[in-house]
Amino acid sequence: MRYLPLTPEDRAEMLATIGAKTVDEFFTDVPEAARLGSTIEGLPDHQGELAVERHMSNLAAKNRSASSGPFFVGAGAYKHHVPATVDMVIQRSEFLTTYTPYQPEIAQGTLQTLFEFQTQVAAMTAMDVANASMYDGSTACAEAAIMATRVTRRKKVILSGGLHPHYAAATKMVCEAQGFEVVQ
Repeated sequence: MRYLPLTPEDRAEMLATIGAKTVDEFFTDVPEAARLGSTIEGLPDHQGELAVERHMSNLAAKNRSASSGPFFVGAGAYKHHVPATVDMVIQRSEFLTTYTPYQPEIAQGTLQTLFEFQTQVAAMTAMDVANASMYDGSTACAEAAIMATRVTRRKKVILSGGLHPHYAAATKMVCEAQGFEVVQ
């Protein structure tokens, strides 16, 4: 589809329809001090897209990435490797929907991913069935702790201090509801 810019007549008609004389009238609520009165220092003035992109890339290259130094974010965030195949898999159309994340239809991609994962695990382990029903990390962590208590027949769960606080809180709540002591 071609881009068809507005003519001066089109703009004048649109402004007349809404009762404005100029586009600047739309910004009267913005304080004068907050308005940009000139060009942005350091940004190429009146340059094409390619020149501005190169300039911005050069500025961005001066930043230091999190992976190039010590990482002290904490709360469960840590350096980790994401295999290249992950990008390839999550970009496949069957894992995507046209819906925004707050709509329930996004779950279709999650369900498809779980199905594919379970299928691969079952095939690799020669098991008839494999389960991957946990939708989030905190639920999975709590379930793992409960499973460990059942397997070991112990009544105490020890959580790492590096565990994300939300995961720890969910795990503590579930374990204590089952009568297990939780130590962190």
